[in-house]
Amino acid sequence: MNGEFRREWLEKDYYKVLGVAKNASQADVKKAYRKLAQKYHPDAKPGDKEAEERFKEISSANDVLGDVEKRKAYDQVRDMGAGGFGPGFPGARPGSGPGGQQGVQFDVGDLGDLLGGMFGGGGGRRGRSRASRGADLETHIAIDFVEAMRGTTFPLSLQGHVRCAICRGSGAEPGTSPITCAQCGGAGQVAVGQGFFSIEQACPRCSGSGRTVEKPCKSCGGAGLKSKVRSFSVKIPAGVKNGSRIKLGGRGEPGPAGAQAGDLYVVVKVRPHALFGRKGDDLSLELPLTFSEAALGAKVRVPTLDGPVTLRIPSGTANGRTFRVRGKGAPKKGGGGDLMVTVRVEVPTKLSKEEKELVEKLHELGKESPRAHMGT
Repeated sequence: MNGEFRREWLEKDYYKVLGVAKNASQADVKKAYRKLAQKYHPDAKPGDKEAEERFKEISSANDVLGDVEKRKAYDQVRDMGAGGFGPGFPGARPGSGPGGQQGVQFDVGDLGDLLGGMFGGGGGRRGRSRASRGADLETHIAIDFVEAMRGTTFPLSLQGHVRCAICRGSGAEPGTSPITCAQCGGAGQVAVGQGFFSIEQACPRCSGSGRTVEKPCKSCGGAGLKSKVRSFSVKIPAGVKNGSRIKLGGRGEPGPAGAQAGDLYVVVKVRPHALFGRKGDDLSLELPLTFSEAALGAKVRVPTLDGPVTLRIPSGTANGRTFRVRGKGAPKKGGGGDLMVTVRVEVPTKLSKEEKELVEKLHELGKESPRAHMGT
């Protein structure tokens, strides 16, 4: 599980968040996430706080269910939580459940240590001592085919949160400081009954930060964050594929005071080209030929991304034959793909009297029927 266990896994049903069944395929999960992300993305609903929170929840669900290993660990954690933990379960200890009934108290830190050992990750206590990072964000851009092949720099503007410049993200009025939360004693967590056992969850008073603000900053109202349009440039590498996700570290939502910001993922849509198609690192092109060029052979100028090249068409070239022009495909590390040129022999729909006479003469001179093998 690589130390990715989180308290929310016991508290939140990510399948319900994305609106998919527990046995949904990874493709269905991805499809549901994209549909919801597009609907609730901050760019689609600027200034809508409810949509913003929904988008964060959707992103968190996709972060877990969209990863096969995390999803497997999440399912096992949820199954164990639903079944309850007995006194003999590692990390459990006698305690009082809701209403004073004798049950088992379970420290999420202990559970994280246990699950980390089960799935090959680090202990939960180390994760609990770290300040949580900011949320990851995702945005979509569209670029032209040629820009995708050559690489470009794309100007991007996003409406989002930044640390308050007045209180520097603390949320406290300048000259004052946040104090230790009286409810959790600075731990950021409180024990809460969950059926037969109890777990530790984020303190409702300080939202898990372990600190409270007595005199909120007037500029940000104590949030430590302010809404702002951020403008910067995104470097798009040459050869980028349609649907690629480019990670911009630290460009996501700011984290709590002292914690790192989340990441921004830029999903690239490449607009189709009028002439070229793409399959992997190879480009494709359909090349029209006249009947005489295909029958007699010819040297034809063929467009590429780097300018036209000459392609030799041998005599007797059949319709649909494909030629490979090496090194003229999409750029990639250590070289480039190839350009696959498929010829399409154009049959004239209208003939002049002279042309018709010539074609009839050619037909009369034909030595063999192409249907001779059919016995008709």
